[in-house]
Amino acid sequence: MGRLSGKVFVLSAAGQGIGKAVALAAAKEGALVIATDINGDLLKALEGVDGIKTQVLDVTKKDDVEKFAQSIEKIDILFNCAGFVHHGALLDCTEKDWDFSFNLNVKSVFTMCKNFLPKLIAQGTGGSVINMASVASSIKGTVNRCVYSSTKAAIIGLTKSMAADYVKHKIRFNSVCPGTVDTPSLRERMAAQGDAEKAYKDFVARQALGRLAEPSEIASLVVYLASDESSFVTGQEFIIDGGWSM
Repeated sequence: MGRLSGKVFVLSAAGQGIGKAVALAAAKEGALVIATDINGDLLKALEGVDGIKTQVLDVTKKDDVEKFAQSIEKIDILFNCAGFVHHGALLDCTEKDWDFSFNLNVKSVFTMCKNFLPKLIAQGTGGSVINMASVASSIKGTVNRCVYSSTKAAIIGLTKSMAADYVKHKIRFNSVCPGTVDTPSLRERMAAQGDAEKAYKDFVARQALGRLAEPSEIASLVVYLASDESSFVTGQEFIIDGGWSM
């Protein structure tokens, strides 16, 4: 018996990085994982894995999310992982950048929760909703993360608000706030800065433990928050940043 045996675990952005690590970890712990991503090609790596079903989903499209939610008969855990990291200060951020970031990083969480919460409430057995935030948020001011930090601060506030509103239904809401995690998207951002090696060294330098996090380390925290081990935990932001925010 795994820590998530018998539970249905729905998540977004499962094609790579943290989302993929979480999908694999949850399946290993016995959950039926419904792994979604906007990129169907990335999801192919999860096809055939015991306990995992895959589905292409654009979490920014309201109608698609509604249809997807209606197709799910039962849900116990929702992990909202989809997001985008905009690089730049305020004067580097266009209105289009701002709107895109808030649409993907924040509104998608609103849309997913809006469609799955009624199902969780109707089931009457509680549940766990985990939202991806960041240390770069209301927790710590970060250079060149203006709009990104704004979206993640919004996620922390949204998560706390929903936790307060739905605690009577035994539905728990928590946010995960990583530091720098070694993911494919991070490597792409490093390359985009022109000197990937220098960018890597700069990212490592800001972590007090002297290294980047592995996606599997974030996945372990998500599994804890999804499991009954955290049944008395709600409305919290969990910092997992290698000491960056100390």
